[in-house]
Amino acid sequence: MSLLKRAVKRKVDDEGTPTCLICTEKVAVYKEYNIRCHYSSRHAEEYTKIQGDERKNRVANLKKCLLRQQELFKKAKKENKASVKASYTVSEIIAKAGKPFKEGEFIKKCLLLAASKVCPEKNDQFSEISLSANTVAERISDLSEDIYVQLRENAKSFCAYSVTLDESTDNTDTAQLAVYVRGVNDNFEVIEELLAVIPMHGQTTAQEIFHLLCGAIEDAGLPWKRFAGITTDGVPSMTGRKNGLVALVQRKLEEENVEEAIALHCIIHQQAFCSKCLRFDNVMSVVVKCINHIRSRGLKDRQFHAFLEEIESEYEDVLYFTERFFELRAEVKAFMEKDGMAVPLLKWLMDFAFLVDITQELNVLNKKLEGQGQLVSAAYDNVRAFSTKLVLWKAQLSQTNLCHFPACKALMDVGTPFSGEKYADAIMKLQEEFDHRFADFKTHRATFKIFADPFSFDVQDASPVLQMELIDLQCNSELKVKFRELFSTMNFNKSKYKSRLTDKHLQAILRVSTVSSLKPNVSQLCERKRCQVSGTGKNTATFPVSVQYGSYQC
Repeated sequence: MSLLKRAVKRKVDDEGTPTCLICTEKVAVYKEYNIRCHYSSRHAEEYTKIQGDERKNRVANLKKCLLRQQELFKKAKKENKASVKASYTVSEIIAKAGKPFKEGEFIKKCLLLAASKVCPEKNDQFSEISLSANTVAERISDLSEDIYVQLRENAKSFCAYSVTLDESTDNTDTAQLAVYVRGVNDNFEVIEELLAVIPMHGQTTAQEIFHLLCGAIEDAGLPWKRFAGITTDGVPSMTGRKNGLVALVQRKLEEENVEEAIALHCIIHQQAFCSKCLRFDNVMSVVVKCINHIRSRGLKDRQFHAFLEEIESEYEDVLYFTERFFELRAEVKAFMEKDGMAVPLLKWLMDFAFLVDITQELNVLNKKLEGQGQLVSAAYDNVRAFSTKLVLWKAQLSQTNLCHFPACKALMDVGTPFSGEKYADAIMKLQEEFDHRFADFKTHRATFKIFADPFSFDVQDASPVLQMELIDLQCNSELKVKFRELFSTMNFNKSKYKSRLTDKHLQAILRVSTVSSLKPNVSQLCERKRCQVSGTGKNTATFPVSVQYGSYQC
């Protein structure tokens, strides 16, 4: 055995596997019999005759050679891992920017050019970053899958969750159902992520949407007993009382012995529908006609630019926004008349000014309602505030008080006639539309209030099943302080994609580009990946084929 020990020096790697110094082959089991068997069958005939100091020197040299190879391999593995990580990072940026997969090849060319100027000694490392279209697609799919796995894991701790559905059609006329989920655990940690994007190649009936929603919920491991709410747009297939999606979900909850969930229309959809009741077709038809005349042909557009420069206008262009058009009304009128087209601005100019003022306020409301992490109570507070402002504006317009309507005031100051009652009636119609559209939110106003601040909510106004628990809660000073801390912590775009995107890639891109609560584990993904080099003809395998290093492959 002493000769065997000298001939075969054990080198244990990270997994505790002995490695032969002569052939660098790993011995599966670290036992004397296995090592003896390996030496006797492979090397005894050649190495038994080597004895004494020569044998010791030969063992030392073999050991030194193996260590050198392993260090070189570790360095190469580290560099390759960095290249793979860079590939994931760039692919994530491509997904979030909504760029085509082939943009990776362009980015790599830029990286190589920059590296050749800034750090030419590292040009080979940049060459190893794999950013071909196929690789970028695969990386984004990996990132998406990792996010989904994390979402499933977090879903296990949800004490309640709600879903939001949005159905739209992509540029290949395929209906896409986007399902978002928001869940909260016992520590008031909120997770809000894209659950699934599901293509609907056939019918888009309520029954079909319900079937797809059930599949998405069950695949994610979300139990129906914790289902708390559903938000949809206002189309009949979603909101029909008997056979709409919401009705089907409520029946499913009854089957699962779950209390009825809160069902709401998307608050941004509703606000957009409300604004459509402001019918000023006499204004918009002329505005659209003027803009189309200017922008429809490149020559006209360039002529208008030159005209603005010639008269030294403050603006350089006319955009499809009423406010900018209103500011350029005199320039547009002069240009159109110069081009042989009359624009009867004076007949409807005050209508236009009113539309500019109220549209500006609607845009401010829309911005408040957008964004991730919105709480329904806060969103509804913004809607209620806007409804209250409408009451104020109606009274002020009736009295010709234009302090909140700067465009109208500017025209009235130069002598343009103003009819307060006409615009007060328009405000009243808008107010009635808001009251109608947000009736379902008003129904749940007490629920929103008790959620936002249970410590100041009147116990008498609460549901009987909550009153006892609410009293205990309001009398607990320690919980009151903790709630303030937790609640303050809680108050924290579909892009156009190429038509050749597969449904799987579309979902992956949307999941990666919209992720907010979770973060893909790139390091873990790198550990599972082999080194891939795109755009180079280099062979990165620098070791003899007969030398094996665990499961890692170059």
